[in-house]
Amino acid sequence: MGDNVPRQARQFQDVVLSVMRPAFKVCWRINIVGIENLPDNGPAILAPNHTSVIDSFFLPAVLPRRISFVGKAEYLDDWKTRKLFPALGMIPIDRRGGDSAQRALDTAAGLLDNGDLFGIYPEGTRSRDGLLHKGHTGAARLSVRTGAPLVPVGILGTRRIQPPDTRYPRPFLPAEIRFGTPIHPAQSEHLSDTRMRLRQMTDQLMFEIRSLSGQDYVNDYATKGHSDTAPTAIPTAVDPEMPLRRSSADVLRPVAG
Repeated sequence: MGDNVPRQARQFQDVVLSVMRPAFKVCWRINIVGIENLPDNGPAILAPNHTSVIDSFFLPAVLPRRISFVGKAEYLDDWKTRKLFPALGMIPIDRRGGDSAQRALDTAAGLLDNGDLFGIYPEGTRSRDGLLHKGHTGAARLSVRTGAPLVPVGILGTRRIQPPDTRYPRPFLPAEIRFGTPIHPAQSEHLSDTRMRLRQMTDQLMFEIRSLSGQDYVNDYATKGHSDTAPTAIPTAVDPEMPLRRSSADVLRPVAG
């Protein structure tokens, strides 16, 4: 990480990851696809889908580089996660917005300016229904601000490993992490309207995540809360239950629709 994170915290994260990485390889069959899309050095914003609390453990466990995330500040209120999540690189963010949220995003920009990896869930929260929801523009805003590319990530299998409202993950199940082609902010420089540019980048990002994860997409924010009427999902041709029988070429090919 960069100068925004104390040296002691970086060292603690290295210790935790050195233990967690081999442990995860023993406990789960994790397949990695498209790791060549991740830059060997320099800044990048990793933007995964999010269907299980354990996603925030799996991604750092398979990466060859350290990564920092934003996470809800409430995790620091629980003794079980108060030390563990920051050790994985979590930067607490107050979801009520205001100055706390801006400070967290400023910290993220500082990490990217220092050449680090940063992870952000574009849906803003876990998908309780397993669908892929409309993305917020925060990841695109960071990309435009820092020049760092957006790397779409599809995480498969973790919802089976630890479904919503379960306390412990189930061992020895397969999971797959798919890294897609980076989206560079220069690709949308021709758009003079900032809001339109951020929305286009975000929609492109969600399309790529959908192609990687195989989830059905719904054009509704996951953070809006539950409605009595279920949103209409747009199906995808990728089967999310078959992560281990697809070639990397098939996985990275965009889905028409």
